[in-house]
Amino acid sequence: MLLKALVDTTSRARKIDSMRFVFTVLFLIVLAAPLLAQDRVFVERQFQSWLQKTVWPQAKAKGVSKQTFRQAFDGVKLNWDLPDLVPPGSPQKTPKVQRQAEFGSPGRYFNAESVQGATSVGRKMARRHAETLARVEAETGVPARIILAIWGRESGYGQVPIRHDAFQVLSTKGFMSTRADYFTAELIAALQIAEAGHAQGRELKSSWAGALGQPQFMPTNFLTYARDGDGDGRADIWGSAADTIASIGAYLEEHGWIADRDWGFEVNLPNTVSCALEGPDQGRLIRDWAAMGVSRVSGKPFPAHELAAEGYLMMPAGQSGPAFIVTPNFYVLKDYNTSDLYALFVGHVGDRIQYGVGDFHGRWGDVGNLYRSDIVTMQQVLVEQGHDVGGIDGLPGYKTRRSIGRWQAASGRAPTCFPNDRLKAALKP
Repeated sequence: MLLKALVDTTSRARKIDSMRFVFTVLFLIVLAAPLLAQDRVFVERQFQSWLQKTVWPQAKAKGVSKQTFRQAFDGVKLNWDLPDLVPPGSPQKTPKVQRQAEFGSPGRYFNAESVQGATSVGRKMARRHAETLARVEAETGVPARIILAIWGRESGYGQVPIRHDAFQVLSTKGFMSTRADYFTAELIAALQIAEAGHAQGRELKSSWAGALGQPQFMPTNFLTYARDGDGDGRADIWGSAADTIASIGAYLEEHGWIADRDWGFEVNLPNTVSCALEGPDQGRLIRDWAAMGVSRVSGKPFPAHELAAEGYLMMPAGQSGPAFIVTPNFYVLKDYNTSDLYALFVGHVGDRIQYGVGDFHGRWGDVGNLYRSDIVTMQQVLVEQGHDVGGIDGLPGYKTRRSIGRWQAASGRAPTCFPNDRLKAALKP
């Protein structure tokens, strides 16, 4: 009885302490709220001053008129909901990997709904815009199917709403983000776009990251690559399909698209060819890959004109996914978006649109569910052992993948070239 009374008393005391803690926290939040509001009011004043003293002189030097400047920022306030913000007076953030950030299996990127949707709508758009696509392909050398696949991935062929105020997004990030200089330059470019009459004031819509229109160009890219595809004197990548198609084609052409080459081929990889041979710096003539036993999953030979050209092994999930021999055009797609999976999605959907190919022959293994911090630890160990992982960032890019394969081979293991739970236990400091 005495023991039970003691336990009950202790339990009641803990409950009282817990309630006191909760009430204390709530009290501090209520007490701090006016101070936080005052801080934001002060920062907003700093922001308006920054626009006038820093942004306006730069914009004026680029030919932006006072009227355009005023229209752009009429009523604009900071967007405090954007990521990676560093308000004035806050400790400068440094890039870090959060424990809770999970790295997903590469196969998730190719979910059936996304792939099939981009394909079916892409075929409709191919018919609807056949004349424009044919003209742009002839002018740039970029296949219509590739332009369509990028258009579909970036904005659902113009069906995904683009709602953010570009000037609010870019000015907020230019004033207080981890990449303030970059976004300030993009903000000046957006003002130049407005000055040229492509879009005025509130009409200039972007993503939360400041990317513009249906092809999702950053403003500096718009100034360089946006094209008038319908001949109305404007490069309207928000409302014009013809301008969007022409702009995507121009971007890829200017980044080095080779007109007579494909993007790549899914292949069967014999056991004698290591996944550690992956990467654009380990290229071989495609005829040499074929001589090593690498063959197309379709059963067709590599095109004759490709045999004397260079190709590169690409295995985005290591041995736990499909393998590809890709061409330099694959890396042009990566100039549009640096992700291997993005470039692969574009190439694959483009092939489905034009050739009616099915799913990948190789199956994606369940190799996700690690935290990015786990991959960081593996990368650190590999770097300490002399491997080049391409940067300690928690992402398994091709340099990390092949470094894992090389470490596995040196340790007497069969190379798989992708991080997993077993490697997490083996690659510890």
